[in-house]
Amino acid sequence: MTDLSLLKLLQLSSPTLPVGAFAYSQGLESAIESDLVTDVESLQNWLVDCLSLSLKFVDLPIFSRLYDCWSRDDIEGALSWNQMLVAQRETRELRDEDHHLGSALARLLVDLDIEQAKLLKGKISMCFLTSFSLAASKWQISEEQAANGFVWSWLDNQIAAAIKLVPLGQTDGQRVLSAILPKIPLIVSEGLAIKEDEIGASLPMLAILSSQHETQYSRLFRS
Repeated sequence: MTDLSLLKLLQLSSPTLPVGAFAYSQGLESAIESDLVTDVESLQNWLVDCLSLSLKFVDLPIFSRLYDCWSRDDIEGALSWNQMLVAQRETRELRDEDHHLGSALARLLVDLDIEQAKLLKGKISMCFLTSFSLAASKWQISEEQAANGFVWSWLDNQIAAAIKLVPLGQTDGQRVLSAILPKIPLIVSEGLAIKEDEIGASLPMLAILSSQHETQYSRLFRS
């Protein structure tokens, strides 16, 4: 990995990336409202379950295929895998979030002179991972490093949400991050290696919580 590609990965994974990820909790707000996540231990368990049971079997193997498509300039293939990713989102909130983030990143990539991003603007269903993998490919970030960066950015956003919602102190948030970080490389490695007929996962409780969040009495996040 070159110094420039590392810096590009930091840019792509940064919480300052102007796509609006800070506005979403992905069901975590409902989990806290329902007293399923109440402290450091329960938060850590929640996040590890999401990583090992959902991202590992859905986002990571599809990321690998999206990255390959973009590397070969296979636009139709990338859009096909984008639709597969849309189909894996189990609630309207999760689909809307993915579309909002993916479209925002596509618009940003156009402004950053990634030509293929113009093909993603205005698509009815655009996923964040589709735009993220495009940037990673065109900025010559290796597949595995980019996947680690994607998972880290997801985890960082979840912990930032939990700090506000549980609430937790900043130090507690860093304790959770430090405990989970060593697990990420193996999850990424195994996720990227998953065969096509093994792609897919369902977390019924997360889907229920995400649906309940649509009518939650008081909330800080859009999903």
